[in-house]
Amino acid sequence: MKICIYGAGAIGGFVGHGLASVEGVQLSLVARGAHLAALRDQGLTLDRDGERRRVEVRATDDPAELGHQDYVIVALKAHQAWEAAGRMIPLLGPSTAVVTCQNGVPWWYFHKLEAPYEGCRLSSVDPEDRQWHAIGPERAIGCVVYPATEISEPGVIKHVYGDKFALGEPDGTVSARCRSLAEALEAGGFTAPILEDLRSEIWLKLWGNLCFNPISALTRATLDVVATDPGTRLVADAMMQEAERIATALGASFRVTRERRIDGAAKVGAHKTSMLQDLERGRALEIDALVTAVQEMGSIVGVETPVIDGVLGLVGLLGRSQGLYPTYPDPVVGHPTAAAVAESLKRGTDEQTTRCRDAPLARRGRGAADRAFRRPTEPGRSPHDA
Repeated sequence: MKICIYGAGAIGGFVGHGLASVEGVQLSLVARGAHLAALRDQGLTLDRDGERRRVEVRATDDPAELGHQDYVIVALKAHQAWEAAGRMIPLLGPSTAVVTCQNGVPWWYFHKLEAPYEGCRLSSVDPEDRQWHAIGPERAIGCVVYPATEISEPGVIKHVYGDKFALGEPDGTVSARCRSLAEALEAGGFTAPILEDLRSEIWLKLWGNLCFNPISALTRATLDVVATDPGTRLVADAMMQEAERIATALGASFRVTRERRIDGAAKVGAHKTSMLQDLERGRALEIDALVTAVQEMGSIVGVETPVIDGVLGLVGLLGRSQGLYPTYPDPVVGHPTAAAVAESLKRGTDEQTTRCRDAPLARRGRGAADRAFRRPTEPGRSPHDA
């Protein structure tokens, strides 16, 4: 079984370390910079529970060296995965599966979803349908990532907590390719349940990331404070209510209440969310997959999102003021005129209506206009949040 980890950072390196010792797995890692140099020279080290264990790995920055794979596990942030889609093509054979390990809403979300939404596209996380066309939604296996890890130094992954990676097919089947991957992951020391309703699991994690990440970035507060301060808790709950209406309209369900989800975040303690860590370290902010995509999905199903809209406006301005957002490149240079923005929004509405066939469209998210400001940014990697 040939498995490539595309993006061998904190999460990708953690998965790669476990799979490196699994019999029958031919593992390769795609990385870059000082981390890649360390992987080549010193191997991959996992620092867990006070012990360090090193494994030898094959690592490269050129996917074309590796040939077709059985599985490509994409462990990049959403905007990085979008940028890398074309470079993944040499890895993709006739039956290659692509496992998406991003936080937030995946680009394939509407693939195999029941009518009238089946086949809709999300421009907030896949501008110009780059991943949809380069990779193809039929290759996608969804993955909800629960562990928190970090790169403590080049070539060294520090484990913070967790070992669960939930898998699922877009059509809800328990496929042979999912079972084979789950077996390999479990042989590597991970917990890898296969879920028939992965989208509900995506929403459960997204429920928290949607609100806790931008609120923490705006306030510089840790997770325990965001979840217990009366004001920020009220905002988080309101955002979650809006998201719950959207998810329910799309057929997802929640196995816990909003109150329990917020209380669970408070119990994590004085943890800095990934967005706050990125802000402090001057790294690109992962706003679109966590917040903008939910706003766009609200547009698709006709659910108003006034609180999400307000928080998105604030955190987007924060990111722009620091040069950390937007994160998707765009050929348009400079600030657009008001007429250009209006025309961009009109085009976006027309495209979305066509893509979603007869799905209702209440309004257009701000993604189309904002992408007129977009330029490439330096990608970063940080732990996945509770």
